[in-house]
Amino acid sequence: MCKQEITFDKLPQAITYLTEQVAELKQLVSELQPPPAEKHQLVGIDDACRIIQKAKPTIYALVRKGLLPSYKKGKKLYFYEDELLAWIENGRRNTAEQNYDQILATMQSSVRRKPKSGFGL
Repeated sequence: MCKQEITFDKLPQAITYLTEQVAELKQLVSELQPPPAEKHQLVGIDDACRIIQKAKPTIYALVRKGLLPSYKKGKKLYFYEDELLAWIENGRRNTAEQNYDQILATMQSSVRRKPKSGFGL
């Protein structure tokens, strides 16, 4: 059916054939794709520098202040890649709309209303 001319009468068969071919292609592509990389792997200080794009002294300072998630075994520092990426994500700046929503929520929660008196004064 590859090189045949498609007529109106053969259209349903052609569509069926094309649908089967697309399904086969999708299966082949999914088999070729590598499995998702495991991000929860232990990395050293050099890889941590590369991931968060900071110098070693900066990383040591952030660890000392308790701001950067880390693990210490003996004299070596270790990090989990997914925790470093989450640390970066948590430090992102809010958009103007998010800032407005936060300010509005803060203002609304801090407003205190006077109690209504029952005497009609």
